[in-house]
Amino acid sequence: MLNVEKKVVVITGASSGIGEATARLLAQNGANVVLGARRAEKLGKIVKEIRDQGNTAGFRAVDVTSREDMKEFIHFAKDRFGRVDVIFNNAGVMPLSRLDALKVEEWDTMINVNIHGVLNGIAAGLPIMEAQGGGQFINTASIAAHWVGPTAAVYCATKYAVWAISDGLRQESKNIRVTLISPGVVETELGSDITDNASKGFLQELRKTALTSDAIGIAVLYAIAQPADVDVNEIIVRPTASAF
Repeated sequence: MLNVEKKVVVITGASSGIGEATARLLAQNGANVVLGARRAEKLGKIVKEIRDQGNTAGFRAVDVTSREDMKEFIHFAKDRFGRVDVIFNNAGVMPLSRLDALKVEEWDTMINVNIHGVLNGIAAGLPIMEAQGGGQFINTASIAAHWVGPTAAVYCATKYAVWAISDGLRQESKNIRVTLISPGVVETELGSDITDNASKGFLQELRKTALTSDAIGIAVLYAIAQPADVDVNEIIVRPTASAF
């Protein structure tokens, strides 16, 4: 597709779900993809399958909550391909619960992964993009950046933060494109870490009408494929049958 071939695209949360689907789709369209997540074994399997199809991919284990780890990951991609065109800050967690359940450690985890993970990606990639004269950040928010529901207060707060960070970066950047992807309900591993039984039932009910990860990958591909002077700032992708 236009403006995708040979681009170096770095993706976090790439061992499953939206990250994996996007990596496969971009590679099929000629991008050089670099996958990152904590599960190196799964990354290796995905990258082998991408390469077996004649496409280009690499991987490195990364903890997005570590600023140094993210810096090493982004520089790994730059050292391998000579530049970094797109950073897809996609890693996220969603252990939903009511506030009065006081699952404060889970609150901290969401803040660290969903907010600090995005900031760490920006901190690692922004100097590279500025030095090379351009690039693009794509940050995964959620419909939760636009809607607050019971059991989701902290999760929604983290996604509101991703929205604010993304728009602030957009306003400050003249040569760097910034895109916020806000998926509705998607059938992924997100939420597998929920420990609150009521919240598990709430998510199961929502997922009766869910998108596949491929739908979000197509949205990411669309944002990257635009001409360099076109910045798609936000894409909200909902299941047709969903009210949320």
